[in-house]
Amino acid sequence: MAQQERARRTREKVLTAAAEIFAAQGYESTTLNTVADRIGMTKGALYGHFPSKASLARALIQESRSTWASLRTEYDTPGTDPAAALEGVMVALADRLRSDLRLRAALRLAADCPDLANSPDDVLAEMHVSLTDLVRRAQRDSGFPTHCASLVAELLLTVIRGLLNTRTGGAEGGADSTRTPGGDPLWRLLFDALSGTPSPAGGPCPALP
Repeated sequence: MAQQERARRTREKVLTAAAEIFAAQGYESTTLNTVADRIGMTKGALYGHFPSKASLARALIQESRSTWASLRTEYDTPGTDPAAALEGVMVALADRLRSDLRLRAALRLAADCPDLANSPDDVLAEMHVSLTDLVRRAQRDSGFPTHCASLVAELLLTVIRGLLNTRTGGAEGGADSTRTPGGDPLWRLLFDALSGTPSPAGGPCPALP
């Protein structure tokens, strides 16, 4: 048991170090040697946990899928207003991105290196499907405007991708002047805008690029 716990702790250290380096240097410029040096391991010892850089990146992406599933489960509960669940899960995801470097690195990897996140492990595609479903339910049950649901989901994910490339508070330090005790003004503005003039109902959704 002690050996298993040491192995688990070592794996966690490797994932955190890899996330730091992926976030700073990108996937192509990151090497296993760099990750091993960051935590004082030999490359051979690192191979015992992850046989390749791709396997290390995929482990972070897979972890982000679990994080997304947990957030969805926490906010999209039976009896919850779907529109409130939609806003709640997006605000919670943005909050996690501010403080969770591993999540930030994973979503950057998924966005920048789609070959690493092919189905069934494509976390961004999974998010898009989940959000599209939640938007449709909000339109059906909560009076959410009848914009094309898949386009609304893509817009929400576009904002998330933008947040991956901006300085934030939390683990990276510094105050985030966009936040208030009452919530996140960025998302409040976005959801208010979405609730403005609805698109005509019944029209086909244009194809996404």
